[in-house]
Amino acid sequence: MTAASAPVSSEESAPAPTAAPAESCFRTAVVPAAGLGTRFLPATKTVPKELLPVVDTPGIELVAGEAADSGATQLVIVTSPGKDGVVAHFVEDLVLESKLEERGKFKLLEKVRKAPGLLDVTSVVQEEPLGLGHAIAQAEPVLEDDEAAIAVLLPDDLVMPRGVLDVMSRVRRRRGGTVLCAIEVPEDQVSAYGVFDVAALPDAKNPNVLRVKGMVEKPKRDEAPSCYAAAGRYILDRAIFDALRRITPGAGGELQLTDAIALLIAEGHPVHVVVHRGARHDLGNPGGYLRAAVDFALDSEEYGPSLREWLAHRLSADWSPQLTTDE
Repeated sequence: MTAASAPVSSEESAPAPTAAPAESCFRTAVVPAAGLGTRFLPATKTVPKELLPVVDTPGIELVAGEAADSGATQLVIVTSPGKDGVVAHFVEDLVLESKLEERGKFKLLEKVRKAPGLLDVTSVVQEEPLGLGHAIAQAEPVLEDDEAAIAVLLPDDLVMPRGVLDVMSRVRRRRGGTVLCAIEVPEDQVSAYGVFDVAALPDAKNPNVLRVKGMVEKPKRDEAPSCYAAAGRYILDRAIFDALRRITPGAGGELQLTDAIALLIAEGHPVHVVVHRGARHDLGNPGGYLRAAVDFALDSEEYGPSLREWLAHRLSADWSPQLTTDE
């Protein structure tokens, strides 16, 4: 895929290639998946948005794989009442597996077994849609007492190449607190994102690691503090849960994660951001979803060559399909 060659940001310096990977600073990854997927109706009447395939793999499985690769052992999926299909994707289907094995469909069998084998999956229910902060708060009761931080991955955000959570973990190990992820967006697009107000770190060898002074939700272009937009990956210090209990609910009674992070900053907690120089696809809207599918397919050994050939023909001046007539 085109993003595969993009560099992954690293804090100060990357570990030596022969070194054993450092232990992750989190064991639990939280994935909020309680939304209705209205932008994809009517498809999402019966299929949860998170299970729509990016080529041949559901988006939430890609996110779960990213979390597992970065050291998570538990995935907490925050769902809404009656939305059971997302969690069911991570449950073994022994009947299907048996049929595939009997028919010699071993490649398909391997694909089917992948999701249940990634990590332990727990679900919690967000009874009412009261904001991202409220959704994340539902995960607190399932954490172990010794878990000092959690990862949060928004399933609408597909961040490539994988590895940014590893970088964020290294930043937390060095600097403590909460670590966020950003992408740099054009000035004329800042009003579509939560945007970070940042400051350089005098002791940072990597300019892609910055201190966060604040966040502004969907600012006007001339009021944006930077072009660094939130990219759907968070490593949150456990103090976030106490902050969520103390913030004032906003419109509709919603608890916003940005308000809780702002409270932590105001109280002197360290909050940093890693600027990811790879790619991000927004699976939450049809346009971004289509771009993600094309990106993944182009990188596929199975689908890439034929897709490239077809795209070259489709985009050429020679493309002129005609309706066949009987005369």
